[in-house]
Amino acid sequence: MKKNILVVDDSALMRRVLCDIINSDDDFQAVDYCRDGLEAYEKLKTTSYDGVILDVNMPRMDGLQLLERLQQERIKANVIMVSTLTTKDAEVTLLALERGAIDFVTKPGNIVEAKGDDFRKQLLGVLSAVLRTRKIVAEKKSVTASQAPKLLTKRLKATGSNKIVALACSTGGPKALQQVIPFLPKNMDAPMVLVQHMPVGFTKTMADRLNDTSEISVKEAQEGDVLQKGVVYIAPGGKHMEIKKNPDGSHKVVLNDSPAIGGLKPCANIMYDSLISCGYDEVVCVVLTGMGADGTNGILNLGEKKPIHVIAQNAETCVVYGMPKTIAEAGVVDEVVPLNDVARTIIKNVGVR
Repeated sequence: MKKNILVVDDSALMRRVLCDIINSDDDFQAVDYCRDGLEAYEKLKTTSYDGVILDVNMPRMDGLQLLERLQQERIKANVIMVSTLTTKDAEVTLLALERGAIDFVTKPGNIVEAKGDDFRKQLLGVLSAVLRTRKIVAEKKSVTASQAPKLLTKRLKATGSNKIVALACSTGGPKALQQVIPFLPKNMDAPMVLVQHMPVGFTKTMADRLNDTSEISVKEAQEGDVLQKGVVYIAPGGKHMEIKKNPDGSHKVVLNDSPAIGGLKPCANIMYDSLISCGYDEVVCVVLTGMGADGTNGILNLGEKKPIHVIAQNAETCVVYGMPKTIAEAGVVDEVVPLNDVARTIIKNVGVR
């Protein structure tokens, strides 16, 4: 049976493009559309949809106001935002994720791009991944901590206590990070490097918002940043991030502009691969919600050369159970935990100063 999707956008042309994309897939059908948030609110009060595609900027009631209303009245909806690449929209989109949106896709700059294959794949990919995970959770067929796979590889033992945390996430990540980063203490005894798949501009906005709500310091990583304990360094959108050891034993951020890997820039595998030559005694690898398998190969390569401890988010709390599932199936996960236990599990492994 096809999944029923509601499209909400004030542009008639964009509504038609979105509906055509949705209807081109055998799994979905655009059964309704609305011109603004107020119309959508009236429909959502009485009608249940499998997914909602929601524009940010609209008259009468915009996307953020609609989400606030749904949250106030406890009306459940699987909402995916469609946002332009402006700084203002980045801020609104991240607010929307805090108010219940599941994820977002970036709106093309013109109608030609909107009709292109890249946007079609992005929209249908997010819809498919999100609704598939929702089905898995509903059917209770997920991997739990008690069912975590046995370790398949011999593990190198850490010989010291100097550690680094390396976290990767994708679809659903911005919302998930709000339940992890603000719960880390400012005296965490390790730096954290983090790859979240996001466009240019969004990572700076996300880092600033997380910094405002966290004890720990959070920043968008810059070229040459020297890693400090108690600081989270987020890879900037549109750049790959590597960690390099300095001659004095410290470590710094190195950004590069090499091509996207599998459409991803930043790519978590590059971050993990760079840590093979680091001077840390152990790398605590954390994999949260996300579509695809980015991070798995990098962690596997890293584990052959360095002591690692791998923490994966469980299926029940993932927006998309893709990246954590892949690393769990690879047989290197040490702990499978719900999202609200990730921060505690990190601190259990790295300690505080």
